[in-house]
Amino acid sequence: MIALLLVSLLALLVLSVPVAVAMAASCALVFVLFYPGSPMIQLLAQAMISTADSFPLMAIPFFMLVGTLMSRSGLAEEIINVGDAVTGNMPGGLGASTIVACMIFAAISGSGPAVVAALGVILVPAMVKRGYDPAYAGSVVAAGATIGPVIPPSIPMIIYSVIAGTSVVSMFAAGILPGLLMGLLLILTNRFIAGRRGYTGKERQGGVLWVLAQCWKAKWALFLPFIILGGIYGGVFTPTEAAVVGCFYALIVGFFVYRRLDFPKLFDACVEAGVLSCLSMFILGGATTFGRLLTMERIPQTLAETMLSFSNNPVVLMALIMGFLLITGMFIDTTSNVVLFTPLFLPIVTSVGYSPILFGVVMTMNLCLGMITPPVGVNLYVAQGICRAPFEKLIRESLPLVLALVIAIALTILFPRLALMIPELMGQVL
Repeated sequence: MIALLLVSLLALLVLSVPVAVAMAASCALVFVLFYPGSPMIQLLAQAMISTADSFPLMAIPFFMLVGTLMSRSGLAEEIINVGDAVTGNMPGGLGASTIVACMIFAAISGSGPAVVAALGVILVPAMVKRGYDPAYAGSVVAAGATIGPVIPPSIPMIIYSVIAGTSVVSMFAAGILPGLLMGLLLILTNRFIAGRRGYTGKERQGGVLWVLAQCWKAKWALFLPFIILGGIYGGVFTPTEAAVVGCFYALIVGFFVYRRLDFPKLFDACVEAGVLSCLSMFILGGATTFGRLLTMERIPQTLAETMLSFSNNPVVLMALIMGFLLITGMFIDTTSNVVLFTPLFLPIVTSVGYSPILFGVVMTMNLCLGMITPPVGVNLYVAQGICRAPFEKLIRESLPLVLALVIAIALTILFPRLALMIPELMGQVL
């Protein structure tokens, strides 16, 4: 039965059937053949509704809306100017500022594709104008955007917390340092590549005071992450409430401060956020149904026993799991992977002493690589639409950046304090 479930799922994915539909259809096939007479349609419908009926998941559409509002209200451009001021005169300065801008935007949106769409349309043409290869410019934006779901707020971390029963605040706090580590390693890799290719930076117009002046000029944009994250960590409001506050703040600044937001742009932002949110919820519902069927057949327990019989070494087990997730991330989107494999692998890692919080962070970091690895590679597809470079060249240019992100994952696993230090200081449950 499990063989049929997996083969049918793989066949549908190869035929380019949407992931949510493929998972629901493979479950329906198994129900028809092995559970005749069962209320299959009702089970599928209940799974879809019960999955979406969660207060923490309400944060997803609002964080999506924050990102779409920022890209249309001028806030994104102010963030780019700050990044350029901070890193402008170093070799590959604009590439580094792109990564810095992605890190700042990540602290607001929580979605990788949203970061690419919001920043890429501005940064890729600017990098090409300064002599960057278009494919490399696109790959830098795509790789930098993978930080989006790691630095809080994070949509995949919200979903993981709901499934694993962990605290969303603890997950958010644990993602800060690993996300910064990802950004640092990407900046170092970019500097090395830029030095070899002669990508020069832009001379600053002043010293430290000038940089601080640029930061002050962008104060309205930079204040948004402090509102969202400060409110969450300070206990003022929940992540879901923080997302709503972020939307309200972006509306006020876009309409009355920068005055670049109007009602047609607001309508477009709402439509885009709504479509992205519906896709996420649909995938989550299909993946939940698939996961319930696996649980009914005791697949998580069987897999855990098999892996533990292979090795009891925590690092070896984690490496095996990360290798598996790296492969599945190439074929299945991040949300579906989180829903499918959290119930499978979480009991294994906790049985060998790893914290559920740590596993959630490294799982998110790992699956984010799927955003820049084909065939899913959603960040690459968005970036290609902007830079217009051949897709195969875009993949080649992204390989050194992928390696830097893999090193960040390995360091987080080897040094768990990178993820757990801030939650411990906050007194969060690990």
